[in-house]
Amino acid sequence: MKSKIILISGGAAAGKTLAASNLIRHIQSAGKRSSVCKIDCLHSDDPAAYQALGVPFILGLSGDICPDHFLISNLEEMIAWNEQQKTQYLIIETAGLCNRCSPATAHTVSICVTDCTSSLRSPKKLGPMLTTADIILMTKIDMVSQAEKEIIHYNISSLNPTAHIFPVDGLSGYGSGLLFQYLESLPQTEWNSSDTLRHTMPAGVCSYCVGEKRIGTMYQQGIVEKMEFKEVPHVS
Repeated sequence: MKSKIILISGGAAAGKTLAASNLIRHIQSAGKRSSVCKIDCLHSDDPAAYQALGVPFILGLSGDICPDHFLISNLEEMIAWNEQQKTQYLIIETAGLCNRCSPATAHTVSICVTDCTSSLRSPKKLGPMLTTADIILMTKIDMVSQAEKEIIHYNISSLNPTAHIFPVDGLSGYGSGLLFQYLESLPQTEWNSSDTLRHTMPAGVCSYCVGEKRIGTMYQQGIVEKMEFKEVPHVS
């Protein structure tokens, strides 16, 4: 059975799990099935939330590895596991990622979750996770004013003009019905091993990546970026 592969990414505590849970309820209401792969770093309390929904669920903890790299290194195996579940949707929820992470692939539906309470300027701090997304969810909209929502919406649109933006409320489920309807309207894309990343991932091959603890230039090997210590021009 072909499944639509939905990859949900975003910063820590942005509301990814609530957004995914509300989406699953709409999938179930439509008489369809979904499975969930959750990626986290050291610990996750999310299994209980997904198991309560009665969906096939697996958890992957990346440990000392970047969860962005960990996800892509296991994507093929996740899809093979999902084929055994025979569901119409595979939902992959990432760990809270750093702003430069970019886990989306060409054959997945990429959803970026942004927290409206973080900052009006926060969209500009997100890299390819936001700029290459198909769908962007604005969460915690009940905690900001209408004017703030419009500014955030504008900032997102200026960074990714082609993305579909959905304001959602994780607690009430507002907006998740429209999200499901849009996902249903998307054409079926069959995943295969020729799939590629939409953007390169952050480099992760310095000496500290492999366990170095000592500090100083003489201990730094691999890909190392040094700051330029010059005065930042004043913004008028």
